[in-house]
Amino acid sequence: MKVHVGAAATPEEAEAIAKSLAEHLGVDVDVHIEGEETPLASAEPSEPSYPLDDDLGPTDRERDLRAEIADILEGGPEKYRDRLGEQGKLFVRDRLDLWFGGEDGTRGAGDASAADGDPAGVKFEDGKFAAFDDWHPDAPAGEDGEENEAGGDRLPGDGLLTGAAEFEGRDVHFMANDFTVKAGSMASKGVEKFLRMQQRALKTGNPVLYLMDSSGGRIDQQTGFFANREGIGKYYYNHSMLSGAVPQICVLYGPCIAGAAYTPVFADFTVMVEGMSAMAIASPRMVEMVTGEEIDLEELGGPRVHAEESGSADLIARDEEHARELVADLIGYLPDRAGEKPPKRETKPPKLSPEGIDELIPEAPNRPYDVHDLIDRIADAESVFELKEGYGPEIVTAFCRIDGRPVGVVANQPTERSGAIFPDAAEKAAEFIWTCDAYEIPLLYLCDTPGFMAGSQVEKDAILEKGKKMIYATSSATVPKQTVVVRKAYGAGIYAMGGPAYDPESVIGLPSGEIGIMGPEAAINAVYARKLAEIDDPEERAAEEERLREEYREGIDVHRMASEVVIDEIVPPSDLRAELAARFDFYEDVQKDLPDKKHGTVL
Repeated sequence: MKVHVGAAATPEEAEAIAKSLAEHLGVDVDVHIEGEETPLASAEPSEPSYPLDDDLGPTDRERDLRAEIADILEGGPEKYRDRLGEQGKLFVRDRLDLWFGGEDGTRGAGDASAADGDPAGVKFEDGKFAAFDDWHPDAPAGEDGEENEAGGDRLPGDGLLTGAAEFEGRDVHFMANDFTVKAGSMASKGVEKFLRMQQRALKTGNPVLYLMDSSGGRIDQQTGFFANREGIGKYYYNHSMLSGAVPQICVLYGPCIAGAAYTPVFADFTVMVEGMSAMAIASPRMVEMVTGEEIDLEELGGPRVHAEESGSADLIARDEEHARELVADLIGYLPDRAGEKPPKRETKPPKLSPEGIDELIPEAPNRPYDVHDLIDRIADAESVFELKEGYGPEIVTAFCRIDGRPVGVVANQPTERSGAIFPDAAEKAAEFIWTCDAYEIPLLYLCDTPGFMAGSQVEKDAILEKGKKMIYATSSATVPKQTVVVRKAYGAGIYAMGGPAYDPESVIGLPSGEIGIMGPEAAINAVYARKLAEIDDPEERAAEEERLREEYREGIDVHRMASEVVIDEIVPPSDLRAELAARFDFYEDVQKDLPDKKHGTVL
């Protein structure tokens, strides 16, 4: 609170005024001379001092409440808690200790800011008493006057915890299933808590953490939560409303089946834990009943399946501690909400010297090299964070920092089928580009591709459909975009990889770069096959092929592209990191407009 006094007031008088008002009003007070910015005196309210003769205190009523809360904190039946160790996973409240506890991972029972033994980082929990009347032996009698005898079938919190916490210095909403309560299944009170948490996240604009360990909807109690307007189906409506508004991160700790499996796939980022997590539209038993297929849960929907085949898992953790570490790293690249810039860090020199870039890139367009080595010569050291590493490996999608600034990298991988773009890779890239654009993360394209793959199998796998999505995402992204033609940029590959026609802030080339409708070999075969077939002498034919090849390469060489101003600049490879840092800094606040429309129809 600011208070203004006349110029004649002394510092002692200002101090007395500040202290008096602070004590009386219970707020911080700054006393200013009229027209002065710097306060002459300041005061804070002191801690309340209670009368020495105040002998009032908690009664049995409060002590009973604390006992009830302590009972709720114990979770479901003890026999189910005992089984968690065999499964290699934590009890849900110990999991919250791991995520939100202090440096030693302990609860905050001794902390005045921590209520009822919650972890130090948990600000508050909502709905501890959900379903209390349905299971607690001391609950009121039922409508028919009979005593409540449900105490043996414990339902603390209805098997779902929700609340707010501090995670890595960020305010977040969280939900966590309690697997000791009917295998983390969802019923009416838990669903209500979940929906309220999501709806509050829409209002606060804070990230959401979903710590999932659920067998799905509680089938024997589905009345009142399955098909209702405010039932479990509303989860996915809210996920859709939150999508692109605040980061949603989901970690799977167990078998998430049926309805429970949609939360991880709706989330922006999904982490699965080896040896314990799975997700599937139906359980193995249901699959066998419907299709006759006999399959175990690991093969049906385990981490490998979703990391390498479906693409539904972004990251695979070794254990619970590793899952938290991955999310702690991940959230460091993300803003709290849409419209904010992602957090910057202090710059670090790259892991490998940029001076090695030129030697790293082979002159022959079909010779492989690992694009990770190129990224490590551009990005700040220890900042490269790859997503969906095992899915669509022909394209690498990763966060990194360049001069401390978060950047989303989309890079062709020449060690994987020469960096040709296959359907899975195109889909992965499209989703990554779309996510980066939603959260104001600039994009860097490292182009070295022969283009989209051709053939009957990729047509069946929807190369056109998924390639279209990648091109659409690149076209619609309004964050700053920089494209580097590293080596080959053939066919529609240069379109998908942020080429000149796709409104990048810059397209720069390395001296190894080439841009053309197709590569030299394919071009010669397409244009000169008949002419070459007419040459009988093999040596003469080979010489003519080489001459045509070199002539074609001169026409697609990056120097020709720069001469015709197709690209903006050719950069010495050793200067690439510094060039990119300067360009991302300059274009940080670039404004781009999209056509006035409701939305496109591609994604």
